[in-house]
Amino acid sequence: MARSSTGLHDQLLAAALRLFVQHGFRGTSLADIAAEVGCSKASLLYHFSNKEAILGELLLPVGKEVVALDARLAALPGEEAVRAGVAGLVDLTVRFRQEIKVLFDNMADATSLREADIEGLEGVGQRLVGALAGGSSAPLDQVAATMALGGMFLTGASELQMDEHSLREAMTVSALRTLGRTPG
Repeated sequence: MARSSTGLHDQLLAAALRLFVQHGFRGTSLADIAAEVGCSKASLLYHFSNKEAILGELLLPVGKEVVALDARLAALPGEEAVRAGVAGLVDLTVRFRQEIKVLFDNMADATSLREADIEGLEGVGQRLVGALAGGSSAPLDQVAATMALGGMFLTGASELQMDEHSLREAMTVSALRTLGRTPG
């Protein structure tokens, strides 16, 4: 029975993500990805022009979710933006743990996301820091917000062996504490 073109496309993405997490972007070849799925390299190349295109497509949903969160936070005042920002970033980080790990482990190769032309991606990091700082431009608030943002993504990329619920809770409490907020 033949696989659908969309089914094979999704299988290739899933296999690439697994292999990129295990062996890194550079340590995974197109032949490795094709073999993992049980198709030819030619079939893989029908769906993706190169390995960078696969990486770009894997990271695209993360970029779009970050931009959507940024837009939601822009409409919220200070403390509301802080708490919604922490909740949103923790959720995003937990849902996209593998993609974030691939991004962090392969930062030099992950130029695909910058080239992906996601509207609103430019400057999103600084806007998220602003939201986590509650709109404050005070240096201590900006540093705490930068540390919270970076810490959430690094935690997501880590290999902590925790169930999702425990991880979400620990990340939320830790981020709020870093931001000088009382959890709860």
